[in-house]
Amino acid sequence: MLPTLTGYRREWLLPDVVGGLSAGAVVVPQAMAYATIANLPVQVGLYTAIVPLAVYALLGGSRTMSVTTTSTIATLTATTLVSAGVAAGSDDALGSLMTLTLLVGIVLLIARLLRLGSLVENISGATVLGLKIGVGATVAVGQLPKLLGETGDYSGHGFLRSLAAVGQALDTANPATVALSVASIAVLVVLARFAPRVPGPVIVVVAGILLVAVAGLEARGVALIEPVPSGLPIPGLPDLDGLAALTPGALAISVMSFLESATVSRTLRTPAEPPVDADRELFATGAGNVAGAFFTAMPAAGGFSQSAVNQNAGAKTQLSTLVTVMLAVLVAVFLGPVVSLLPQATLAAMVFVAVVGLINLPELVRWAGISPIDFWIALLVAAIGLTAGLLPAVVAGVVVTLGLVLRELNRAAVTAGEHQGDVLAVHLGNGLYTANTRSNTTAVEELVAAEPGVARVVLDLHRLAAITITVLDGLAELDRALAGTGVELHLAALPPRAAVVAQRVAWYQKLEADGRVHATVDEALATLGSASGPAARPRPSINP
Repeated sequence: MLPTLTGYRREWLLPDVVGGLSAGAVVVPQAMAYATIANLPVQVGLYTAIVPLAVYALLGGSRTMSVTTTSTIATLTATTLVSAGVAAGSDDALGSLMTLTLLVGIVLLIARLLRLGSLVENISGATVLGLKIGVGATVAVGQLPKLLGETGDYSGHGFLRSLAAVGQALDTANPATVALSVASIAVLVVLARFAPRVPGPVIVVVAGILLVAVAGLEARGVALIEPVPSGLPIPGLPDLDGLAALTPGALAISVMSFLESATVSRTLRTPAEPPVDADRELFATGAGNVAGAFFTAMPAAGGFSQSAVNQNAGAKTQLSTLVTVMLAVLVAVFLGPVVSLLPQATLAAMVFVAVVGLINLPELVRWAGISPIDFWIALLVAAIGLTAGLLPAVVAGVVVTLGLVLRELNRAAVTAGEHQGDVLAVHLGNGLYTANTRSNTTAVEELVAAEPGVARVVLDLHRLAAITITVLDGLAELDRALAGTGVELHLAALPPRAAVVAQRVAWYQKLEADGRVHATVDEALATLGSASGPAARPRPSINP
């Protein structure tokens, strides 16, 4: 509990309070805005800024990360609910949301139990960039009808349907709403550019509420958000009827939740802080989602904008996050009637400005000149996100990335090392497992065949932390193949854990009995090469 408060100093208190209030000025209005992406009541965003945020503060390892919802997670939430047939604003929408958030938390906790933190981090930056481009374009276009005065939100229906809705909204645009939208966007952009320490979201929210109260914008056709009830979230139970339909989306959201959280926590970490523990982050984020599910919170992840505000304001520990939580509680309890005067266009402007920043085309172009394969992966994921939808885009990105990872793992990396007389040492650059055993043993045979006069081969297995029957069978087959050419195979540096398994196999027992298993490569060379003549030069590696 509260690992970031270990060794807390009194002089950190004021920076933590200031950082928490500064982050809250971004978190609270932003969370309400992101709730509208999924056509959920704005108080759902407030609840997300209370429960998951508080749980992460108690359990998380990052000192300044703020865990609420993000534009990417909110958009995937919208897509999942629409794909599951959950009607926006219906009675079962909140029950389905609770189920989705619970599923996300459970998936993250299972990943923690299985210690999959490092595996999830294999998802490439190209996949994340492509998905963010798809999210940014989809949400930005989906907000345009609201910026023009329409009340519908098409973010969860995909880019193409959102684009069609914009065309329909042009004919019925409300001038007062358009003026408010343009002014809100201008204020947010200008403040972010020239006064980044000024909380732009708070400025436009307060201005929008004042204009409604004083200038009577509602009478001019400016739509307001639904009335916000005052009070804290009431505990409830998820609606499990749509469990199967929500599960695919929950898996995709879980992957993105952890990726975003891991990226933010690593980006914000200072050299004085301990390294980020991926499994701890899985547990803290998963626990936050499970707890939030029973209080009608959206799926949560680490958000960069509010976390950066927190850190830039001088926050030292997660105590700053608890200050943010208290600010959100005060808004939920006392300011419901005031927040209810907020124009929809104001929230739409906040979302629009936030997600446009995700469409990082200059970065995509830069990647094209550095790594074409990353460029094409990002472009593919973005294209799928804009056409087939964001959930298929996540699946495609994960599959392509893991495929590339397996391709690299399966690539043979065999290097000829020391060569003394008729003894040749061969080093494996990667460990052996089921899928790459054949390619590596074949590479060893080719390397030995290219070196005339070799009578004994010492195979360095120090990278073989674990061993399977398939690997043992492959090594036994290599032994037979080399023996057929008059070459004797010796094994060296097999780790103890793998040796325990290998000693249960008759072939390995015979190798030990024949003195063909050695503790280290140097010992093998000293034993076998002492009478084999002068040393010869190392041979080139085989690394197809």
